[in-house]
Amino acid sequence: MKTLSVLVLLSLAVICLTSDASQTADGNLAQEGPFVEKDEASEVVRQKRATRPLSLTQLESLREVCEANLACEDMMDTEGIIAAYTAYYGPIPY
Repeated sequence: MKTLSVLVLLSLAVICLTSDASQTADGNLAQEGPFVEKDEASEVVRQKRATRPLSLTQLESLREVCEANLACEDMMDTEGIIAAYTAYYGPIPY
């Protein structure tokens, strides 16, 4: 049974190493691979963050940060905690 497992793993390794999956139609190696640019990655993460609502603990954490700045606190009272935090501190970190 061990011999069969080793043979299967070796055959998969040979197939992966000899396949043309990593080449484009031009015959050049694909440059993208598993890595992406930092801007693209942050955009994907930002989109995922925007889909779920913030918990009460997260909102309280934003409120505490915003209360340290008087202008942010005033804006928080009129515009809301999320608008005030993003205006003064940038995107929400979670």
